[in-house]
Amino acid sequence: MEFVIISGLSGAGKSKAASFMEDMDYFCVDNLPAPLIPKFAELGMAGAGEYDRVALVSDVRAGTNFDGLFQALEALESMKCSYRILFMDASDGTIIKRYKETRRAHPLAEDADSLEGAIALERRMLAPLRGRADRIIDTTNLSTAKLKGVLRQMFGRAGAYQGRMEVRVTSFGFKHGVPMEADLIFDARFLPNPFYVTELRPLTGLDAGVRDYVFQNGQAEEFLSRLWDLVGWLLPRYEEEGKTSLVISVGCTGGHHRSVAIAHALGEKIRAQGWLVAESHRDLGRN
Repeated sequence: MEFVIISGLSGAGKSKAASFMEDMDYFCVDNLPAPLIPKFAELGMAGAGEYDRVALVSDVRAGTNFDGLFQALEALESMKCSYRILFMDASDGTIIKRYKETRRAHPLAEDADSLEGAIALERRMLAPLRGRADRIIDTTNLSTAKLKGVLRQMFGRAGAYQGRMEVRVTSFGFKHGVPMEADLIFDARFLPNPFYVTELRPLTGLDAGVRDYVFQNGQAEEFLSRLWDLVGWLLPRYEEEGKTSLVISVGCTGGHHRSVAIAHALGEKIRAQGWLVAESHRDLGRN
């Protein structure tokens, strides 16, 4: 069971972090009272896997001190339930700017004579918890996309592709419409068309005969090389910006021959570089 306690300064991005953790298949609970944390852990440990990844947000809204939370963490340790503490931080200036933009009140506003005072009070209250944190993320200079990428690197599922962006390579036919989900679209209609070769017409770009025909004059090979120069340069940059999935679509007229052959070859190139690739051919079953 993976148990993550998300805490930190108000306005530092705890809610954003929780929403991104939810996207990574964590069951997220915002502001669960500290005494209920061990009970929730018991439920997860006794379950059938439905609560095997849990993220709980705990902050100053739960009370004026964290004694209850520390007691809950001690209970988790006695239960042999491992946990990690993620602490969200940001500069005072950044937090003040965010509060002015949202026009929301700081949860400690009634305990201080200014927003600056409330932030300073919260920092003092959270200092012991910050000192126990396993991970600290300072969101001062992080965009929402970069925060998502950082969290994916920290908490993505273990395995060969931990934290990696998924790349979906698809083929399609322009006569059936452009895929709405595509991030990048490339047109292969300039290549020689196997549709006009009687024995190749019933085949697809996944068949050797069609692939050989498409790649016969060197244009397809150069097209693929130039595609890879661009795509290979873009992939790590999209990942750095926090994208979890990138859809690359290659089209031809009907989506049976040229686009399928190019999309398959491009997918193989991307996969060979260590990326997680899903390949699909949308219009193979259409006339």
